[in-house]
Amino acid sequence: MTRLLLTLAFIAILPFPAFADDAEDRAEVYEMRQKVLTRLYKEEPRAREEISKAAGYAVFSDVGVNVLFVSAGYGYGIAHSNTSGQEIFMEMASAGIGLGLGVKDFRAVFIFRDQESFNQFVDKGWDFSGQADAAAKAGQKGGELSGAVDVMPDVKVYQLTETGLALQATLQGTKYWKDDDLNY
Repeated sequence: MTRLLLTLAFIAILPFPAFADDAEDRAEVYEMRQKVLTRLYKEEPRAREEISKAAGYAVFSDVGVNVLFVSAGYGYGIAHSNTSGQEIFMEMASAGIGLGLGVKDFRAVFIFRDQESFNQFVDKGWDFSGQADAAAKAGQKGGELSGAVDVMPDVKVYQLTETGLALQATLQGTKYWKDDDLNY
């Protein structure tokens, strides 16, 4: 069991998605964003208005693994400025400590209420948070209970679990950065 979880942890931190070229990568990110926003608006209708009134938003796909006292994750996404219309392709990686066990594939939507928060996220990209999480979900079956306390001011985060089985309580550090390959 430990060997399986360590293998899954290693796989989760490998860079993905692995596509043939940058145009396909961009198309995959756009498709992921559309699916996530569609689901978010269905599950949390008020999010549509929050995003429309915000300075910008970002949507990420992430796979995280927790093995006893260590957690790690990797993902990709896109940030959109409602002010300028600029789209910034991004990547992210996380590491943490705390008690946990499991693997979880989830999506995160960040809503930046002001331009300064958006710019800071895109240009500096750090997020440190405490997280408590329980998820047991495969497709439409199962359930999730999530909560995160982020220290970034003027930023709201929605987290949507796709699939996974995880139980964790961690202190997490996440780095977000611009994807040099996908940005023009």
